[in-house]
Amino acid sequence: MYPLVRLARVLFKAYRSPALSMHDEGQISFYCRPWDIDPFMEMNNGRILTLYDLGRFELSTRAGLWQTLQKNSWGLAVAGSSTRYRKRIKLFDKVVMKTRVAGIEGRWFYIEQSMWVKGQPCNSVLLRTCVTSKGKAMDSQEVLDAMDLSAEDMTLPDWVRGWVDGDALRPWPPMS
Repeated sequence: MYPLVRLARVLFKAYRSPALSMHDEGQISFYCRPWDIDPFMEMNNGRILTLYDLGRFELSTRAGLWQTLQKNSWGLAVAGSSTRYRKRIKLFDKVVMKTRVAGIEGRWFYIEQSMWVKGQPCNSVLLRTCVTSKGKAMDSQEVLDAMDLSAEDMTLPDWVRGWVDGDALRPWPPMS
């Protein structure tokens, strides 16, 4: 089940928090609950990806993107991701999630997110995301113009560029 109560709480707090720029890092915290765990008594990897949605909603709301999306009837989409799992998140651990824009290029906003417990990184994800209009990805500059922002200093770091270049080698459609 989608974490609608958590999402409502995140959005409520985001609307009441100071605005962030596209260069800032969003941060939320929550506890690993019984409905987040798998049979190994740790946070399920699928649940982790779902909870990362909350961090993106928080950042997009505080940076003004969410309001721009609503005003223009635009949507958001994830077009790719790479996830690293390094440390287990156990039942009742307090999790701090960090979200930031790693870079912008063409149609894509590259988002970096991570989850931390007791100051230690547990997992991270790099996502290729876009804003959509009528089901099609929009150029990021059009989105930034609608928000009165520029992509200045949002070039892709080398490690993101490496992922983009490597992902371009992956066959599509997938082999059967």
